Amino acid sequence: MYKKADLHNHTTASDGKLTPSQLVTLAKKQELDIIAITDHDNTYGLEEGLIKGNEIGLKIIPGIELTTRHNGESIHLLGYFKENSYDSSTFQNYLIELQEHRIKRGEKIVYNLKKFFNISLDYEKILNNNNNGIIARPHIAKAIIDAGYHYDWNYIFHNMIGNTSPAYVPNKDISIQEGLDILKSVNAFVSLAHPTLINKSKIEDLMKYNFHGIEGIYPLNKPNEEKKFREICLKYNKLITGGSDYHGLDKSDKKHGYIGSSTLEGEDLDRFLKVI
Repeated sequence: MYKKADLHNHTTASDGKLTPSQLVTLAKKQELDIIAITDHDNTYGLEEGLIKGNEIGLKIIPGIELTTRHNGESIHLLGYFKENSYDSSTFQNYLIELQEHRIKRGEKIVYNLKKFFNISLDYEKILNNNNNGIIARPHIAKAIIDAGYHYDWNYIFHNMIGNTSPAYVPNKDISIQEGLDILKSVNAFVSLAHPTLINKSKIEDLMKYNFHGIEGIYPLNKPNEEKKFREICLKYNKLITGGSDYHGLDKSDKKHGYIGSSTLEGEDLDRFLKVI
């Protein structure tokens, strides 16, 4: 019945540019059968996305992309929820703590932009312009452009708020194990997100953590990496997952894929659906 799934998409609930309803509508136009909504560290977009999916006949898998820290770099975990398990009050309170840190982090980045680049932004205005007070770096980049500074999106990310910029502030550090534990506490299927972007750790070394899957199908994979990730999945008894990491940008976005550019299909999708 289901032929094609994109299991990694973001909305305005975190750092995407489309609302959940807009994302679902676009997915339908792209002839996808299933999408997962996987916003960063929150589930605020899921209800709207699920309602829209029901309206237009598109299966929505509720999800999240949780940021952890390991070996000096960010390791992202994709959690896929079975029905509404994410509504757990304990889980939601945990996410609220992460979001409060994001707000403080955003304020510090704005302070640093003034200190190091003489860029002045109204942080209260940035907060008010974003749903649920969720602040991520794309919101700050947009604020820089909206304030009339003549920098483009890529320049801002690479030179002003990128990981090596003096204005950068890291997310709250939680370990891979803590991330796994909190997601599994609400019965989520957990996949290691975009392993091709992990630079400081060997993927096989990370298999000591009990992931259910690996996002081995991804638009930024290097040549032959999907084959390598499939071999790791086979060796360690993991399922392969796949998605575009769509953020609502156009096809010129070099940091992520366009919706439907990387999909889970055939037997891979059948195996995934049996356990989700």
